[in-house]
Amino acid sequence: MAYKITENCAACGSCIDECPVGAISEGDIYKIDPNLCIDCGACADACPMGAIVQA
Repeated sequence: MAYKITENCAACGSCIDECPVGAISEGDIYKIDPNLCIDCGACADACPMGAIVQA
C-alpha cells in the first residue's frame, strides 16, 4: 500500500530527501508515484504538516 500526499502539503521539501527510492516529485502539492513507493513511511515521518497518509 503506497503513501499519498494530501492537500495539506505545504511543499516544504521535508519529504524529498527522506524517500530512498525517489518516488516523490515536486509541485504546488508534492506527489508520490505509487509504482515506485516501497511503503517505508519515511516521508510520512518527515512531514511537519501530517500531509502524507497511507493510500
